[in-house]
Amino acid sequence: MQVKCAICDHVEELEDYSLEAKKLRNRRIHMYTCSPCYERIEYKTNQRHATGNFQLYRKKKQKNDLIS
Repeated sequence: MQVKCAICDHVEELEDYSLEAKKLRNRRIHMYTCSPCYERIEYKTNQRHATGNFQLYRKKKQKNDLIS
């Protein structure tokens, strides 16, 4: 299976029966990133975490009084 990196447009070959190929076939919304791009994103994210200014904004769960 041929896949193209969503960031750098590098084309790579994946084995047809690998777990990653199955994920990409069955869930079209998932994007493939090559290993250099993935490592670069991971490195930059870890740098942002280290600054202390990095926050993940998640929705707060609302407590429902009807369900106990």
